[in-house]
Amino acid sequence: MDHFGYRQDQLFAEDVSLSLIAEEVGTPCYVYSRATLERHYRAFDSAFGDFPHSICYAVKANGNLAVLQVLERLGCGFDIVSGGELDRVLAAGGRAEQVVFSGVGKSTAEIRDALSRGVRILSVESEAELERISEVSQRLGKEAAVALRINPDVDPGTHPYIATGLRENKFGVPFVDAVRLYQKAHALKGIRPAGIACHIGSQLTQVTPFCDALEKVLDLVAELKTHGIELDHLDLGGGLGIRYADENPPSPGDYIEALLATLRRRGCQMHVTLEPGRSIVGNAGVLLTQVEYTKAGPDQDFAIVDAAMNDLLRPSLYQAWHEVVEVNRAGGRPTHRYDVVGPVCESGDWLARDRMLSIASGDFLAIRSSGAYGFVMSSNYNARPRPAEVMVDGESFHIVRERESTASLFAGEHLLP
Repeated sequence: MDHFGYRQDQLFAEDVSLSLIAEEVGTPCYVYSRATLERHYRAFDSAFGDFPHSICYAVKANGNLAVLQVLERLGCGFDIVSGGELDRVLAAGGRAEQVVFSGVGKSTAEIRDALSRGVRILSVESEAELERISEVSQRLGKEAAVALRINPDVDPGTHPYIATGLRENKFGVPFVDAVRLYQKAHALKGIRPAGIACHIGSQLTQVTPFCDALEKVLDLVAELKTHGIELDHLDLGGGLGIRYADENPPSPGDYIEALLATLRRRGCQMHVTLEPGRSIVGNAGVLLTQVEYTKAGPDQDFAIVDAAMNDLLRPSLYQAWHEVVEVNRAGGRPTHRYDVVGPVCESGDWLARDRMLSIASGDFLAIRSSGAYGFVMSSNYNARPRPAEVMVDGESFHIVRERESTASLFAGEHLLP
């Protein structure tokens, strides 16, 4: 559930008209709902009841400081994949001990900084990384808590770009190598094998792949015990999908109940960490854009808007589907089928195809479900400043990122003497 809806043909975010935001802030503009963020986080947290758990929001989905601040105030932890994301978490008021550091390519500097700041655990994704963490931790005189990210070779049934648990994917260590690598981690100086991690992909709409992966991970936990390696932390990643069109993903409650049923049947009481990103923030945001022109073509009509692929890359990159709706539903105007496209000089610059809309030049549109992998994947292609970001809080709204200026785009560049 989200807090975007129509009131007398005007689209609102909570108690604020999106037309008002578009007029005062300008477009393109990302708008987030604080109430939706809070509701989605609590749906995950409350579903665990008294089972030991942590919810660590995946910062890569949306790293705006205000988004992180809202979640941190609820007690949320954070899953990061870069040193820059760690800086963001700390700038938003988060604590390093709330942080799980994932990612396949951690640099020496990132590992050193993470250990110096005291992150909770490092998810290890290769033997070479394990050796590097050992070297860095010894130089610092610290002990690094680690969890090996196991690749269970489970098909998540999602887009190939966001499947991460198959044997051909770059993520994690092969399942067949896990025991040997845990034994090596146990012997290495400066390393404490504290947990086991698994993340099979994103935008999953069935619980079966999650449970299949969990069964394989628990088999491995049991085998490690026979080798004298006892772990206390079970990181099951994220990946729960949201509804963009006609998907019907399980609710966080149903998803977590399926995981808990498996854990209870196997007699496992390990502390569980989940790392939802999209399922917390995806439907908590929209991208506002204004129609510049409508253009009739021989085979297809176009709505040319001021947002583009540099603002929202998902449609061009993944052929992703986002619902596009009128901010003001004007009565008595004809409806036409449009491709919604931007001004970037690429044929791949489209935001939606074959949409029935009743629009004219100057109207505002809302591209829904844009809270995740929207602004964070944006760029300055065609020298386009990135959009503003706004947080709605009840009857108020706050600009939480200023719109970039053209001058800011080349402020760090220098002409030759």
